[in-house]
Amino acid sequence: MRTPLKNHPESSSIGKLPSLADKPRHFHSDLHLTCHKAVPGILKKGSRDVKDLVDTTEMYLRTIYELEEEGIVPLRARIAERLEQSGPTVSQTVGRMERDGLVVVRPDRSLEMTEEGRQLATAVMRKHRLAERLLTDILGLDISQVHEEACRWEHVMSDEVEKRMVAVLEDASRSPFGNPIPGLAGLGLDNKETPDAGIRAIDLPNGEKVTARIVQLNEILQVDVAQFEALRQAGISIGTTIDIVNDHGRVRISKNGYEVELIDDLCHAVRIELL
Repeated sequence: MRTPLKNHPESSSIGKLPSLADKPRHFHSDLHLTCHKAVPGILKKGSRDVKDLVDTTEMYLRTIYELEEEGIVPLRARIAERLEQSGPTVSQTVGRMERDGLVVVRPDRSLEMTEEGRQLATAVMRKHRLAERLLTDILGLDISQVHEEACRWEHVMSDEVEKRMVAVLEDASRSPFGNPIPGLAGLGLDNKETPDAGIRAIDLPNGEKVTARIVQLNEILQVDVAQFEALRQAGISIGTTIDIVNDHGRVRISKNGYEVELIDDLCHAVRIELL
């Protein structure tokens, strides 16, 4: 459990949340073959075999897409960390995907998606973020549940449903977490691609406290229950004006008397616009 915040937001002193760097990480645990969830090493026999294989492929491609989006070199080791899988399992799956023409393993061991692989990854991410938008804007689902639910939708949504989503949504350019919704042209829609906004928190100059606006929270931050809840408790979300400092890789965000320190491997997952 998180340590409760002790001071009111209007207090003149800073109510600092304990650093999460040395605490256990807690991720959403009830997803099936989706969104940073370990995949069974042996697929079930029967009618689910093909679907499980497709879901696994989509999840790997989406993870590579996320790593690229966050400015992290896609390596098999990073996939193993995020999906909580063993190295041999990841290597076996990547090898199959390479044979299927979806990825290429570069000489430096980084993973590069082929055109076909990128199209598939883009489609999965588009479905995921459109689902997040619908769940938030139309269904009014609590923001803490949106990412997890969208993980279930992304593997079963048809192109026709996607088109209907775009038609009913006021804004189909970004997810409720500020992330660009890619590949809308793939639905035959005349929508311009929206680039990433702002800069990564980790790229701020060392030691300089600045005022900024939160513009993106990447996928990996959304599944870190403790860190995401810490930001929520502090009233920090998309569009929030905050003070932020990068202290040699340890990023601290403060707002209205609260301070949240991002754990090391999530400092790249927050994007801001300087004010």
